Amino acid sequence: MGIDELDRLVEKLDLERKVRLLTGATVWSTHAEPGIGLRAMVTSDGPVGVRGEGWDERSTSLTLPSATALAATWDDDLVELLGGLLAGEARRKGVDVLLAPTLNLHRSPLGGRHFECYSEDPLLTGRIGAACVRGVQAGGVAATAKHYVANDSETERLTLDARVDERTLRELYLAPFEAAVEAGVWVVMSAYNGVNGTTMSESPLLADPLKGAWGFDGVVVSDWGGVRSTGPAARAAQDLAMPGPEGTWGEALVAAVRAGEVPEAAIDDKVRRLLRLASRVGALDLDADAADAPPALPGPAGREDGGERGGYGAARTLLRRAVAASTVLLRNEDSLLPLDPSRLRRVAVLGPNAAAARIQGGGSAGVYPVSVVSPLDGIREALSGTAEVLHRPGPHLDDRPTPLGTDNARDPLTGEPGVLVRLLDGAGAEIHAEHRLTGRVLEPARIDTAATVEIRALLRPEADGMWELAVAGWGHVLLEADGHVLVDEEVERDTDDPATVHLSPPYRRARFPVTAGRDVELVSRRRLDPGSGIASVLAADPPRRADEVELAAAVELARTCDAVIVVVGSTEEIENEGADRTHLELPGRQDELVRAVAAANPATVVVVNSGGPMILPWREEVPAVLLSWFPGQEAGHGLADVLFGRAEPGGRLPTTWADRALVSTVPQNGTLAYAEGLDIGYRAWLRQPEPPAYWFGHGLGYTSWSYEDVSVPWDVSPESPLPVRVRLRNTGERAGREVVQVYLSRPETGVTRPARWLAGYALADAGPGEVAEVTVEVPARAFRHWSAEHHAWRAEEGVFTVLAGRSAADLPLSAAVLLGTEPPTSEEPSGERSLAVL
Repeated sequence: MGIDELDRLVEKLDLERKVRLLTGATVWSTHAEPGIGLRAMVTSDGPVGVRGEGWDERSTSLTLPSATALAATWDDDLVELLGGLLAGEARRKGVDVLLAPTLNLHRSPLGGRHFECYSEDPLLTGRIGAACVRGVQAGGVAATAKHYVANDSETERLTLDARVDERTLRELYLAPFEAAVEAGVWVVMSAYNGVNGTTMSESPLLADPLKGAWGFDGVVVSDWGGVRSTGPAARAAQDLAMPGPEGTWGEALVAAVRAGEVPEAAIDDKVRRLLRLASRVGALDLDADAADAPPALPGPAGREDGGERGGYGAARTLLRRAVAASTVLLRNEDSLLPLDPSRLRRVAVLGPNAAAARIQGGGSAGVYPVSVVSPLDGIREALSGTAEVLHRPGPHLDDRPTPLGTDNARDPLTGEPGVLVRLLDGAGAEIHAEHRLTGRVLEPARIDTAATVEIRALLRPEADGMWELAVAGWGHVLLEADGHVLVDEEVERDTDDPATVHLSPPYRRARFPVTAGRDVELVSRRRLDPGSGIASVLAADPPRRADEVELAAAVELARTCDAVIVVVGSTEEIENEGADRTHLELPGRQDELVRAVAAANPATVVVVNSGGPMILPWREEVPAVLLSWFPGQEAGHGLADVLFGRAEPGGRLPTTWADRALVSTVPQNGTLAYAEGLDIGYRAWLRQPEPPAYWFGHGLGYTSWSYEDVSVPWDVSPESPLPVRVRLRNTGERAGREVVQVYLSRPETGVTRPARWLAGYALADAGPGEVAEVTVEVPARAFRHWSAEHHAWRAEEGVFTVLAGRSAADLPLSAAVLLGTEPPTSEEPSGERSLAVL
């Protein structure tokens, strides 16, 4: 849509109507303006799926692997396909704007939300993020690059001030957002935090480089609640304040414009951008007649069920492929993997995450999956008719209460599996009732006169003894069992973080004796106080066997089996929005479980189910270690494909795995200093005397590769990309895929630089004994550095080293290139220069 046409629409609106458009109409939607043919636009969280408006477990979503898993594929084309899947889900749910991808970097492995971010490297993050953007927007749905910028940790995330020098900001933290803009992203989300003294919704970085140097012509939306001022935020390049309908703009902004504190031209630009977005997603009808325009619709029509639908089978196949493509084989001594099903009669599947793996991280990006295939389910299906698959959980891992579900609770009104949720008025009278599938009710129906939310269920205990019952919520909470009051307490809210307020209210627990097979009526009530959020939880857990007993049972089972698969991982307390990690250890007694099982059975495979790096102190004591990340709904199928050789583990680490963090995520007096500069992740570890456990880019396949040659032009223009041709050979007995990685270094330099940095990558496929040749295009930007003195990109002329191989530390090939115009020396002839280091 042309600027003239947008201007014509803006001119039709008075100041009040223009300002009204700049704050959300609801938590998830924008305002409509029928007079100019504008309907409301609906937003929804991602990036592992499209939840839709609100939280309702009855509205399910196809669930992708976590962002870290997608980056581990190093496969732009696959991620673009998955972006298209997200676009289809968005259209099905009537969503116009998907709040993904998250382009913040893994500055420290302690970051609690890293599962939602791609990697520690700006180039890999930028390429994978751009692929996601292209896939989503090809489907007519807006992608949102977030959280702009330096929102790389969760501790004090609402208020911290990130102090980042200009060069580090440009070369690392802004770079993925620049890549998203180059890919044509339609929306950028400003972060909660500040950068160099200014909160991001008021930051000059929104105007430049985002809208200025980069030419971003889309909408800058705030993170939810991120606009904290009227004049400063409106004078900045912040366009849309979410959520609504309340906020700091509205009438206050109208008054500020009339008082001359905010130029009306700034308001017009924001509205123009909003209309351009509406045009792109199909929310603007230019043929609408202002005189008798129909009421604006909330969004494109779409089914809200999660059942069978067109293309569902193909979508599951793609998700299953993505699991295998993202799985990283960290270790495979004596080629234990892949396991040969014909040699197996009894297989033990152990560990707390085997029967109920974490398929996604915690927080606002969570969705309700259509279905979940656990590792245990996938392995049993793969070995059906071939081997007996037995399971023991091992020592207990998570002491967080378990919400009631369809497996152990019934609606006392209808008898259906699940719970009864009622809203009561101030006198205790019922004003609404509905059947729900879980005791974790994040969002009951919204009724203004509701004073209390009640969850009621019949618990059918499968075991005698003292059960632990729990209720969660802010404000006054009550818990009853068979008429006995167990909890009656005021729970004061102690945080402003929306992820905690609305998604993770605190639990209050009690113990109650029950008899197996005899129903217990459970009731929880929570007073709906202003500002207390709307989430309520009713939970119940049976008596648990002692950890020593469970550990012994797991080890004994391992002794009797032909192979053992141990699934270990993190918990929601460790990897969750709103809190960083305090350590990198696996929780509970999982390390002890792995060591004991490996000692009992040498054919032990360990699968690590986490979104980010963990310490694996036993990694040299077990023959095979797989990293599955948070793998999405097809977790078990994809894992089984890898374990039994139907697919190769295609993943390579997008983040260095080490036994300690080199930088902190904890602000000091509200300030988080990025004092490490350019050296994060593998760049920092290249300067350490001891190597990390596993380098960035590391990952094994089921074949072996020999890197034979690298060829590059000798003379390189600072304005042109560099083609790097790499020849490698599959020296194994299986067909395979290798991620060919190219890094640059500058040994003789007048500019402070990392020891080396990722400059490009490509995928190589070859059969046994075959040669593959790939060309990795290194962008001109890879040779440049940001000059704070000139506030511009600069290229330092001279010789750079090109390194090619399979990880940041395993680079068997190298060549030299001359950047700039100086003539070649007698030792460096012009033309092609090739140096193979064998």
